Formats: sequence, C-alpha cells, structure tokens
Amino acid sequence: MAYDYHPRGLARPPKEKKGIFKFFEVYGRRFWKLMALNLIYFVIFIPILVGWWLVGELGSYTPLLLGLITAVLFGPATVAITKICRNYSQERNAFIVADFFDTFKKNIKQGMIMGIIDSIFIAGFTVAIPSYMKWAEKESFMYVPFVLTISFMIVFFMMHFYIYLMIASTTLSLRKILRNAFFLVPLGLKPSIFTFLNWLWVGGLVVLLYPYSIFIVPIWPLSFLCFVNAFNCYPVIRKFVIQPYYDQRGEDNPEFDYLKKKEDEEVFTDNPELDKPVEKKKQVKRKGKTIS
Repeated sequence: MAYDYHPRGLARPPKEKKGIFKFFEVYGRRFWKLMALNLIYFVIFIPILVGWWLVGELGSYTPLLLGLITAVLFGPATVAITKICRNYSQERNAFIVADFFDTFKKNIKQGMIMGIIDSIFIAGFTVAIPSYMKWAEKESFMYVPFVLTISFMIVFFMMHFYIYLMIASTTLSLRKILRNAFFLVPLGLKPSIFTFLNWLWVGGLVVLLYPYSIFIVPIWPLSFLCFVNAFNCYPVIRKFVIQPYYDQRGEDNPEFDYLKKKEDEEVFTDNPELDKPVEKKKQVKRKGKTIS
C-alpha cells in the first residue's frame, strides 16, 4: 500500500510570540507612529521648559507661571497618548492626530483634575524630600518621615501605571479610579515592577546622555514608556476591572468583537487531528486482448 505524502491541513500560521518577543514585534510595527505621537505630546511641556530657561536668563521665578499651562494640559494630553498606546499595544488601530485630540476633549475634565493633583504632589515631593533629608542629617529620627515620603512617592508613581489607562478605558469616577489603582499595584505586582524598572533605566539613560538627550526626548522616551505601561498593565485592568463588569451582567466584552468578525470571515478551518493522509490507489495492470 502506497501513500502520497503532503502536509496535512492548510498552511499553519506561525506561532504567536509571547513576552518580550511579542512586545518588540508590536512596538516595531508602530515605531514611527509612536515617534510622531511623542512629538505631539512633548508640545505640552514647552511652556514649563521655556519658563525654566527664562528663570536662568532673567534671575526671576515669575516665568515659572508658564508651568501652569503645562499643569492644565498635562492630564488630558496624558489620557490621549495613553489611549493611543493602549490601542497599539493591543494591536488595535488608532489615528494619531484625530484620536489624540478627540480623547483629549472627551476626557478633559477628569484629565485636568488628575493633572492638577499630579502637579501638586510633584511640588510637594520636590520640597519635602530634600527637606527631610537635610533634617535627617541633624536628627536621626527624621529618617522615618523621609523613608515614608519616599515609599509613598513610589506607590503613588506606580498607581499612575493604571490611573490614566482607566480614565481612557472606563467611565468610572476619579475617586474609584484612584482606589482601584491603589489595589491594582499589588494585584499586578510583576508588570508594575517591570514597568517601574523601565522608567528607571530610561530616565537614567536620559540623564547620563545629557545634553545629547535633549534631541532624543522630543521624539522617543515618552511614547516608549507609555507603550511599555499599556503593554504590561492594561491586561491587569482588563482582568480585574473591565472583564468582571461584563461577567456580572452576562454580557460579552465588546473589546473582543473584532475577534468574532475574524471567526466569521474564516472559510477553512485547519484541524490537524482530523486530517488523514491521502491513500494512493493501486493501479491494476490489465492485459491487452489478443485478436487472432
């Protein structure tokens, strides 16, 4: 019995990459768009940068009032860049300019409030940490508030891995978003720590390469870190915040509707287990008739 061998079923799609390989595959496809997105987002920091430059030129702190423009725009702009990076990290489409400004307008209230809160905390940490450090040199017990302040700053910073993603992805109130973000940090401890470490090495790289990094900051690190954040932490939000909402109501998560469309469009299904090799039929030679 003979068999005509051929690959079973239809051509197999390549195995889906995971982890860091998946990250670089997705990031590589969106690299140039993310650079353009970084440039748009960087514009909101120009007022405060100009203010700092004028402080050195004029010897007055009055120009720092320009930073108020950045403080007001920071929140909504961060929500906008976060939503686009979330879509890219989940391999969904997004239009850089249109989606950025559309998200900016839709989330201007929550984003602005969160941006102002961030500005207040940044100012507070900027004053408190050097002060406690100086006092701790004289009185050792002042190391207690110093360590507590550092710890609180780190936790508050890591909460931001989830805050702006939830503003962009849910309709929750800001109070609930802050509460959820606090609990999501330990629930998603591994992605939270990994994202935090990425912030450290990128921040360190920018500092070490100064002043050359001045030319890099407008086009790369901000969108890269936002993409890392979305890639690592959005699945945590989906698991603990978004999916339970639909499960309680017995509804399908509309986020996966695009997968259903793909299934409906499928014409062939590759089922290797059910495939059988084609049996080659044995041909029987027939003797020719002799005519006499």
